Amino acid sequence: MAEIIEMPKLGFDMAEGTLVKWLKDEGEKIEKGDMLADIETDKATLQVESSASGVVLKHLVEANTTVPIASPIAVIATEGEQVDLEQLLGGKALPAAKAAQPQESQPIPSAPAPGSTAASASVSQESGFIKASPVAKAIAADKAVNLAALNGSGPGGRIVKRDVEAALQSGSASQAVQSSPAPGMPAPAQAQIIPGQDTRISISRLRGAIGKRMQESNQNIPHFFLTRSYDVGSLMQMRKQMNEGRDKGNKVSVNDFVVRAIALALRQFPNINASISEQEIIQHGNINVGVAVALDNGLLTVVVKNADQKDLDQIGWETGQLSQRARDGKLRNEDIEGSTFTISNLGMYGIEEFSAIVNPPEAAILAVGSAQQVPVVEDGALKTGWRMKATLSADHRITDGAEAARFMQHLALYLEQPWRLV
Repeated sequence: MAEIIEMPKLGFDMAEGTLVKWLKDEGEKIEKGDMLADIETDKATLQVESSASGVVLKHLVEANTTVPIASPIAVIATEGEQVDLEQLLGGKALPAAKAAQPQESQPIPSAPAPGSTAASASVSQESGFIKASPVAKAIAADKAVNLAALNGSGPGGRIVKRDVEAALQSGSASQAVQSSPAPGMPAPAQAQIIPGQDTRISISRLRGAIGKRMQESNQNIPHFFLTRSYDVGSLMQMRKQMNEGRDKGNKVSVNDFVVRAIALALRQFPNINASISEQEIIQHGNINVGVAVALDNGLLTVVVKNADQKDLDQIGWETGQLSQRARDGKLRNEDIEGSTFTISNLGMYGIEEFSAIVNPPEAAILAVGSAQQVPVVEDGALKTGWRMKATLSADHRITDGAEAARFMQHLALYLEQPWRLV
């Protein structure tokens, strides 16, 4: 029996979504649970599963179209089934075509450099902006591909995923691929500063959502902050021993230790692993740790579910998978929903100490700095030791300074005696 697939609601405050790309073509077989389409929301580009099995009979909206939630977007039927679409849809009106605006614009010089090719169709001649899908931008940033050198095959000349992949596989990649950044450093932004020329960049859905959410948090939540320095000498030594002989992709990171330590410490402090509504404080039965991931156009939080029940290797593997899916634009809704506590770690950038804004409705967030060798005094003697600073930002409506301080003290048991983590 034919079934209508609707634009799903992928968040409590989602009102509409942009169908970035169909992952199944018309006439193609599909099983329940298979990925049907890439949907862009205010938070991320997510892959949406099919709720039915059969054959994709009809796409009701084109790619790169923004439609309200609950609007029909596709019809799935059994193979060979004859379907009267008008009767099936009944009173459900098809969503009006609404082309999605480029979510992030990237400037290029108004005139091409001598010897360069003509501007591609993906470049707006009036604005000087490059039109590209979020997925294409994520892949281009990861592979250091210059989007300005590509021709877009999407609607209106928009650069899509297949254009970037084709450039990487063909000889044109030699012109499109930029020089790689130094190991451990983030890829450079596509936008380049042009002397004497202002650049206007449209605010992406993600950046707009971050700004609104953080402004509300900063204005409405009574924050307080606690900073503590942790002796992580034993942790760094254990990490070194654990990583000996491992491939690069299987190494345990400092952040993996932090996630596990936080998860175990939260067991003893239900008010820190909590959220607040208008009428009550909810102490969560599960410990789901959100890990902030930096993307080109903003910050996403991916969620390690039941982190207190996972060992260091499991946490490292899952965090790596989630982070890669975020960069590739292949996240699922469950990857970013349900966190009960959040960690923001900028240690890999050499940041010693910072404060983060609470991610509502959670009670707290931990800002983690870099582990560094510094001069320390022990038993009256000056020596070198490993130290790492972390700052807890907490909601004073849910917890208070003394309780939060005990939590930070309890966290030291795991960070300074890391054998407790295994």
